Amino acid sequence: MSSTGSCFDIGAATSDSLNEFEYRQQQFAAKHNIPIAQLDYLSDAGLLTKFPVKCSESGVAGNGALMRLTPVPLFFYRHPVHAVEYSGFSGMITHGDQKAYDACRYYGALIVAAVQGAEKEELLDNKFYETHLLWFNSIPLAPEIMKIAHGSYKQKGGYDAGIRGKGYIVNALEAALWAFWSEETFEKGALAAVNLGDDTDTTAAIYGQLAGAYYGYKKLPGKWIQHVYANRFLLGLSKWIAYEGEMWQPN
Repeated sequence: MSSTGSCFDIGAATSDSLNEFEYRQQQFAAKHNIPIAQLDYLSDAGLLTKFPVKCSESGVAGNGALMRLTPVPLFFYRHPVHAVEYSGFSGMITHGDQKAYDACRYYGALIVAAVQGAEKEELLDNKFYETHLLWFNSIPLAPEIMKIAHGSYKQKGGYDAGIRGKGYIVNALEAALWAFWSEETFEKGALAAVNLGDDTDTTAAIYGQLAGAYYGYKKLPGKWIQHVYANRFLLGLSKWIAYEGEMWQPN
């Protein structure tokens, strides 16, 4: 979905992965004698598990993996272990670096905790990972992500203290968490994220996922909501994801 009717400003990593995905679809369809038009409706679990969805090259660690994360933890939030695991998988589809995988796992866990009603102090606790170790299947985070989880973003100086909203996923995660930590309302945090400069829209998008889960829809600025493209559709889609998540049960 695009506010202009066409795709724009897509990152190179995501674009490359989408092209690779389409190529694999064609190969998969030919191998299994499936019409291309039917691939999006494929429900055969056996066949689905055979499709290689991780379409990124290794070492790709851009912020695009984080900016689209929320539907995954929103769907699975009643099952935190699955939510964290699939959050990581969602990033690996387009960004093959371990740091991207772990940034998505950690941020997915924060979103799950926020949706479950955690207080801000718990979300920002430097020991959040350790106290939710079971959610992570006791699998450690990459050192760069663990440093953030242990509070590296808590810099009162913000930009002057080295916080940067750049395209590298480590910088982007740190910047989004700094904005969430440093301000007490959704609006002020979003402005803080944008005013860091650099990759402003993505930093704010990453911030908004956790902040939105924590503050809730009713505390979003009404003057902003009315200007969001297709806001009623997005609200309905969010409710649908949450509803489908209620129906889902692990095997």
